[in-house]
This record gives sequence, C-alpha cells and structure tokens, in this order.
Amino acid sequence: SFVARKHGKEVIEYPHPLLGQVLEETYGVFVYQEQVMQAAQVLGGYSLGGADMLRRAMGKKKAEEMAMHREIFRKGAAEKGIDQAKADEVFDLMEKFAGYGFNKSHAAAYALLSYHTAWLKAHYTAEFYAANMTIEMDDTDKLKVLLNDAKIFGIEFQPPCVNKGQYRF
Repeated sequence: SFVARKHGKEVIEYPHPLLGQVLEETYGVFVYQEQVMQAAQVLGGYSLGGADMLRRAMGKKKAEEMAMHREIFRKGAAEKGIDQAKADEVFDLMEKFAGYGFNKSHAAAYALLSYHTAWLKAHYTAEFYAANMTIEMDDTDKLKVLLNDAKIFGIEFQPPCVNKGQYRF
C-alpha cells in the first residue's frame, strides 16, 4: 500500500481527516512509532507521556493493557466528536502497525547502514564476504548461507590447504 500510494497507483486515504498531517509524509500509512503517538494525541486526547505509554503497551501486546488503552482512546475520540466505530478502526490500524513499525531515527540509521552494506557488497564483493564469514565462522548455519550467496556472486573458494591456509577467510 505504501509503495503503491507513493507511485500514484493507489489513492492516498487517511483513516480520519485529523490524521492527514500526521500521516502525510508516509502516504496515509502508519510507519513510525512517532506517528502512533501523534495519532493518540490528535484523535485520542492523549498527553505526550500517555501516548508513549500506549506505544509501549502496543509493543508488549498485553491484552489487558491494550483493552485499557482502547477505552482511553475511545473516550478521547468521543470528546472530539469521533464515533466509537471510527475510533476502533484507527486503534486497530495503530495496533496492527505495532508488529512492524519502529522509531523514525532508527529507520534513517538502518537505511544508511543498508546502503553502505549494499555498496560494499557490490564494489568489494570478495572482501565483503571474507569479513562476514570471518565474523560468523563459529555459526555454521550462517556460514553456509554466506557461502552459497558468495557463490551466486561469482566468488570462488579453494579447499583448505595446510601450507597456504590461514585462520580467517
């Protein structure tokens, strides 16, 4: 949905008009934890501290705690003229998000790390695999995955040799 909306293949819709500003940069889709907190403030009448407690509760997925927050959210939404069905719909979206979303600043850091890792793999392929295989040499399952992937990228391996071999890859 995010990608389709970004490329204009799907209409951007917001769960509620008040969430337009909160979800605008992510095309109407909850992506970051901060968006859940803002939605809780905008629709559910939460304070910033209360919104953070909701975020934590969603991460833990404790049914009793979630039921309590759903009631708080409903009450806050009702005070803003939002009916219970719409409040529940938004709360369900926020709850669903908890399974995959994370902090926005972490997302930026992970994206940069992924970019650098992909660049190293593309431009220094043998060195990339040698470094990763050295790190993972005690984990044969990960080593096998790296070995198979390296072969796909055209890296050739020689059998062990007591005269030329070294401890690391």
